[in-house]
Amino acid sequence: MASEIQWGIMGNATIARKCVIGAIQKSRNGCVRALASRSPEKARDVAGQHGIPNLYGSYQALLDDPAVTAVYIPLPNHLHRPWTINALAVGKHVLCEKPIACNALEAESMAAAARKADRLLMEAFMYRFHPRSRRIKQMVEQGEIGAARIVRAAFCYHMGADVLQSGVNARLQPEMGGGALLDVGCYGVSVARWLMNAEPMRVQSQASCHPSGVDWHLVGSLYFGPQRLAVVEASFITALQQTYSVVGDRGAIDLPHDAFIPWEKDAGFVLRGRDEETGTRHSVAGADQYQLMVEHFADAALGRSALAYPPEESVANMRVLDALSRAARSGRCEIV
Repeated sequence: MASEIQWGIMGNATIARKCVIGAIQKSRNGCVRALASRSPEKARDVAGQHGIPNLYGSYQALLDDPAVTAVYIPLPNHLHRPWTINALAVGKHVLCEKPIACNALEAESMAAAARKADRLLMEAFMYRFHPRSRRIKQMVEQGEIGAARIVRAAFCYHMGADVLQSGVNARLQPEMGGGALLDVGCYGVSVARWLMNAEPMRVQSQASCHPSGVDWHLVGSLYFGPQRLAVVEASFITALQQTYSVVGDRGAIDLPHDAFIPWEKDAGFVLRGRDEETGTRHSVAGADQYQLMVEHFADAALGRSALAYPPEESVANMRVLDALSRAARSGRCEIV
């Protein structure tokens, strides 16, 4: 049995360069064998910096490499489905950037392709692997704040005025799966479902749109049943908001504005009792959540453990995102 995974990186995206390639190269059970870019000259420095032996000028060439056993796909959203299905069809395991697809139907077809190929497919929600996230999840499950009643999640940032005006960024183009809901609202929906350990029954949403037609400023509410609600905020036009809180009937947990991306510094949170205004600050040692994610995925691909988050989990997340999108357009409450 192989002792490590030979990774192929499908695209020279910022997230790959800044976070994932380095995480794989540091991992205990994988290495990057190949990088594919439609502009290989722009990727040459990255390949050299990280000691990647093979640089391909097309994504298909990477898939044709028989030594590559798993691929990471950080392509624009509208390319997730076709290249995931292509990779699965030739026997590669796939770690796909969030959101896994542009809608639930696409995600369902990807999950079906993974089952047919008997290969792994996982969405790259790295925050769930951070020790702070896992500790908070455990605290909620063990009832340290009582019954969870509200989750508030926000992932908002401010795009440059020139980017917003030009509209050429993929996040601003409808045909490429753009919009704040898909780009960063997916985190809020994910963490709300995760901490509630349930699926919402219905949603409401309001949004304003960029001239291209994509949502660039959105707030949604999720109904999980009696006394269980969540609020999700996503925006391209506000100051940084990158946080979540979970509020129970006996206490609350609040995170600072590094909730989803704390990098590798110590990560804190505040635990408050029912009537406390300030609470107690707790700290978790820093960790590379991208490394923890790729190591988990590689262990699963090597048969050492089960996949923590199968593609059906991603399909469920996409169903909620679809419903929020419908609600923003219709102005009505939408069933998930």
